[in-house]
Amino acid sequence: MEVFVTLFFIMFFSVFALFIIQSFQGVLQWNKNNHSPRLTVDATVVAKRTNVSRHRGRRRMSHSSTTYYVTFQVESGDRMELLVPGAEYGLMVEGDRGKVTFQGTRFLSFART
Repeated sequence: MEVFVTLFFIMFFSVFALFIIQSFQGVLQWNKNNHSPRLTVDATVVAKRTNVSRHRGRRRMSHSSTTYYVTFQVESGDRMELLVPGAEYGLMVEGDRGKVTFQGTRFLSFART
């Protein structure tokens, strides 16, 4: 029985530590984005992807959430993938050219030219 209790506490604290680490990394990224300059550059939409997460709740009820990503290629040939709102994602098509505005890893807007 002692082994079970010991394993339980090890797992509990491991999960808790991972939660704290992930939260801390999120805050650090948010702060880094806030201190980054806002840049607007010419870019082309080269790829789009989604990530669907399914969550099961109580009483067998489940729901899903979707995150949307767009990869932009800038004039130098560099590519960057940014998380974009669903409404913006739906308006973009691979091959679209325009000006992407971002701050660090945070997408702000895309204006077609």
